[in-house]
Amino acid sequence: MTHLRILDTDGSVDANALVSVAPWASVTRVDLRDLGPSLRLWSRGKNIDAARARIAASPDPRPSITFMGSGDFHHLATLLVERVEEPFTLLHFDNHPDWVRLAPRWHCGSWVNRVLALPNVQRVVTVGCCSDDLVDPGRKGGNLPALDAGRLALFPWQHGASHVRRRLTDGPGHAWRDGHIHWRNLAAMPMQQAIDAVLAAIPTEAIWITIDKDVLPESEALTNWDQGQMPLAALLAMLRAAGERKRVTGADICGEYSPPRHANWLKRIESKMDQPVRDAADRQRIEGNVRTDCELARALFDACTARVMP
Repeated sequence: MTHLRILDTDGSVDANALVSVAPWASVTRVDLRDLGPSLRLWSRGKNIDAARARIAASPDPRPSITFMGSGDFHHLATLLVERVEEPFTLLHFDNHPDWVRLAPRWHCGSWVNRVLALPNVQRVVTVGCCSDDLVDPGRKGGNLPALDAGRLALFPWQHGASHVRRRLTDGPGHAWRDGHIHWRNLAAMPMQQAIDAVLAAIPTEAIWITIDKDVLPESEALTNWDQGQMPLAALLAMLRAAGERKRVTGADICGEYSPPRHANWLKRIESKMDQPVRDAADRQRIEGNVRTDCELARALFDACTARVMP
């Protein structure tokens, strides 16, 4: 039995459309609208604690598929995965690695580091990055120690070699040589080989899936962030395979578009510096997000209910 949950941070999730795509065992909405501006992009601990309390007060059936609104709220995924009470791997689809160690503690660009600190997380496997975050990642504060230690495996969809200032141990998604990380780009592999490479990097039976739709090209979703190149068909194929080979304990999705209105001047500056400007010409593509959400919800429902292969 699989459940649907909406963390209503910004009003961008079309709950009515999602309800109809699968025979959900239950549907829950957690109202976070009043906290939305303070949670967006980054947040102080007291607002995170308030969001955590509201999530804890709502039903938490398992497995649940949770929609969270804009990718500006991806750090709220931590509040969901910290509740998992068994060893698991986080399977993370994103155009950005969200591993910056220099950002505030609760930031949509640094939350993976908080997940890596959770005792039950055995590894984070990040899939689909194409962003400039992988250009000279050490200088930009990327968590190279986690990559070196094998706690993090990273499979870009397509990215050139990354210059680094230290030798790194080879990992499932990369090899180090001549001062550079050479990535195992998934776009360069046949689809089945790419799926096998990603799933082979998962050391546990239990997984949690987290998706930021900015991993997709703008033709298939439109978000608040610069976007990658991983086709929706490839993402859906990986979700189906994950459900067949692993036990999905839960999933979350962000990457809706919602207008970035910030009272905090630091957030306004960050938004203007880092996020693309959307205009009326983008409206039709923004509305197309609903179709993509429905396809992802249906695929995740199937993955959660699939028979686990021995």
